[in-house]
Amino acid sequence: MSSAEHNTNTTGWPTQPGVHAGFADAIGNTPLIRLNRISDETGCEILGKAEFMNPGGSVKDRAAKWIIDAAERDGSLKPGGIVVEGTAGNTGIGLAHVCNARGYRLLITMPETQSAEKFATLRTLGAEVIPMKVVPYSNPNQYQHAAGRLAKHLPNAIWANQFDNVANRQSHIDSTGPEIWTQTSGKVDAFVCATGTGGTLGGVSRSLKRFNSKVKIYLADPQGSSLYHWFNTGELKATGSNSITEGIGIARITDNLKDSPIDGAIYVEDPDTVNMVYRLLREEGLFLGSTSGVNVAAAVQIAKQLGPGHTIVTILCDSGHKYQSRLFNRQWLTEKQLDAAAGPVSPSLLDAESQRVLNV
Repeated sequence: MSSAEHNTNTTGWPTQPGVHAGFADAIGNTPLIRLNRISDETGCEILGKAEFMNPGGSVKDRAAKWIIDAAERDGSLKPGGIVVEGTAGNTGIGLAHVCNARGYRLLITMPETQSAEKFATLRTLGAEVIPMKVVPYSNPNQYQHAAGRLAKHLPNAIWANQFDNVANRQSHIDSTGPEIWTQTSGKVDAFVCATGTGGTLGGVSRSLKRFNSKVKIYLADPQGSSLYHWFNTGELKATGSNSITEGIGIARITDNLKDSPIDGAIYVEDPDTVNMVYRLLREEGLFLGSTSGVNVAAAVQIAKQLGPGHTIVTILCDSGHKYQSRLFNRQWLTEKQLDAAAGPVSPSLLDAESQRVLNV
């Protein structure tokens, strides 16, 4: 629901332009940011949808709000209820904020391989978090299946089920896609993003194609994921080794992704992801996570395919704060043989004379 649909808050005080009626009402309407250096290099307008500026810090705030809204409307989520979800982090964080604002408890199952910052953030927000061993989706102890079982077991609980609950996709049909169309004045030639649940790609693709069927939609896929191969051959098969990225790259077609109008797939390897993340930091002033690196690296590939003069939009998913112990840790990058992709460490500004000035 947009802010225009709210004219009062719960006290009856009229909402003024620019004042949002609570946390959920502040989700969306994020700016598009022109990536200047990359746009100039390619001759295309490469624009990033700044989803890290959502109040919960990621694109997943949209899915969280729409999922909760849908459960409230159909009566499955009752006052004081429990929301259960399996998440790689960001959807859980979005759900935690919305649940706090609306008086629900939250129980999260999450792969134990996710960053320590994500676990800490979720627990700080009041969610109960259960780390799960990483096993294939076919295993009944996979973290998503565990969340579904817990939701059935606990009283007054629902399973958010972000992967196959199409309220996730609907959030981007209703909001992200129309925002991009309006912000570009309809002058968008291509859209690209990676997929975890398929909600963003599934929703934005449908929305933009409805506005103009000629808009090209691309799937960006990290190494170790099966979707690049699936798009090109119809077979779900991993390309390359496991990626350092978190929350994207899957080996199945979710309900949110199913039947999405996709025109092409772009494969992005970890060195290109890391290189782009550090370029965005140093050249654009944007402190972003690894999925944003995948998305922008893919946008650059598309710009080279289409040629100069095109407008390409992608998603800047979340900030880099949740990845400081890994992606922004040079020792960790060295262990992953990715330190060179991050580029050289900036030399100190202090020479010997500066040290003497400092220590007078």
